[in-house]
Amino acid sequence: MTNDEIKDLLTEAYVDELETVMNYLTNAIVLDGIHAEEVKESLEEDIQEELDHARMLGERLKQLDESPPGSEGFEANQHSLQPPEDTTDVQSVIEGVLEAENDAIETYRSLHEAASEASDPVTEDVAVTILADEEAHHTEFRGFQKEFPQD
Repeated sequence: MTNDEIKDLLTEAYVDELETVMNYLTNAIVLDGIHAEEVKESLEEDIQEELDHARMLGERLKQLDESPPGSEGFEANQHSLQPPEDTTDVQSVIEGVLEAENDAIETYRSLHEAASEASDPVTEDVAVTILADEEAHHTEFRGFQKEFPQD
């Protein structure tokens, strides 16, 4: 892997984290119903952690002499995490979070592998640190999926 490929993966992850923040925040605001409260609380807690991830990634990009992108460099990709038309459709948000977390886990595993191949232990550490958080989020929402009332 080259340094440019690592920068590309860091940039992709940075943008994904910020998109996740936007979608988590929106869903935490719009969800309604008694079954939504625990999911909304979890999304609210995860927002700061996702922002911290973006900051770590942006700082690593800066260390590699690359600027993280601004909003014009943003292309939305989390179609399944858009707020549901039916604001009581908590299950669709849970499924969207699981899909987003799966994508994040894949990205951070790829980043770890690329950094390892490029002998970049600092980026490896960033990838492993964030990967652990993403796997914990995935586990939590998998639990919500199992417990949530099925229609």
